[in-house]
Amino acid sequence: MLILNKTAGVFSKPSRRKTYEFLRSFTFHPGKLFLHKLVLGIETSCDDTAAAVVDETGNVLGEAIHSQTEVHLKTGGIVPPVAQQLHRENIQRIVQEALSASKVSPSELSAIATTVKPGLALSLGVGLSFSLQLVEQFKKPFIPIHHMEAHALTIRLLNKVQFPFLVLLISGGHCLLALVRGVSDFLLLGKSLDIAPGDMLDKVARRLSLIKHPECSTMSGGKAIEHLAKQGNKLHFDIKPPMQHAKNCDFSFSGLQHVVDRLITQKEKEEGIPKGQILSSAAHIAAAVQHTAACHIAKRTHRAILFCKQRQLLSQSNAVLVVSGGVASNLYIRKALEIVTNATQCTLLCPPPRLCTDNGIMIAWNGIERLRAGVGVLHNTEGIRYEPKCPLGVDITEEVGEAAIKVPQLKMEI
Repeated sequence: MLILNKTAGVFSKPSRRKTYEFLRSFTFHPGKLFLHKLVLGIETSCDDTAAAVVDETGNVLGEAIHSQTEVHLKTGGIVPPVAQQLHRENIQRIVQEALSASKVSPSELSAIATTVKPGLALSLGVGLSFSLQLVEQFKKPFIPIHHMEAHALTIRLLNKVQFPFLVLLISGGHCLLALVRGVSDFLLLGKSLDIAPGDMLDKVARRLSLIKHPECSTMSGGKAIEHLAKQGNKLHFDIKPPMQHAKNCDFSFSGLQHVVDRLITQKEKEEGIPKGQILSSAAHIAAAVQHTAACHIAKRTHRAILFCKQRQLLSQSNAVLVVSGGVASNLYIRKALEIVTNATQCTLLCPPPRLCTDNGIMIAWNGIERLRAGVGVLHNTEGIRYEPKCPLGVDITEEVGEAAIKVPQLKMEI
């Protein structure tokens, strides 16, 4: 076995008895013939342990997932060592469940694909270590997966989307705009200069103590903001979108978070309530921050579409914008993006919510894409490492900024 980065901790091989019991748990079908390529995808980049088996036609043969959301809700955020331990406790069971549901034995797989970048170091290490044990045991090719690439390509599992297309990836840990020219061919147009939108929404939800709100107690921060915002007036507070004068496609959300934090402090003093109690204006604040974030995301995306069309990187009449990642399930933000795509004659496509969040299906499908394209399929895993931080594609953000494309004002009537 390989020696992993020290930051991942020590991952010992399971005992022979445990490995034997694990392999015995599978139902083998020696007479069965699979006509399609089959890939097992394993995802442990953050706080979900997930696995799936997908064939090259896009059929999901089996999947399983263990969510850590409830555990991390109690601590107010993801604690990496806790996430690592939960991955260790569940990964064998989750992979076993996915394989058993698919009625595919490990020996029948074409390859094993696993997220190796980017993500939490301690979490990535668990998935990589376990996967390499399977690869060694069954002598299968290994396909290391870039988490953002997997999110970007998920749409091709469901729709016959041709390259090139524009992708907006927005989640709790990531925010970027990229032109997808091929399976592993990306041009990075814009990225968050600080925190991701999902992280910002989570922090605002924590500052508003929405976990104490009877309607939001079981929701993640982003979901709580979206839910409460429906009851509020987005124009009750005048919050300006970030980076209004920067003519590029980069994002920034930390300044917005600090503005809202100061607003909450001010309202607590006005209402005479201690920090940690629910403000009477909480719904208005939720509506205002969600609207401001949506407008910011929409404007940067609008500029990216105009840049790509100006440079003839996208079709003038048949351009596609794909939006994925956890925050893509926010329907208010989707509606803001619909206004942009309608104005620019683009088609907006989003995977269903369950495929927007982290899952094993997208990893397995990315494996299928790479297997078909003959890109990044390893038959020797010596030297493979996980990478907690890793860019996506070729960075042309400076070129986008230099183009200084002016974006026409759109009415965000959502």
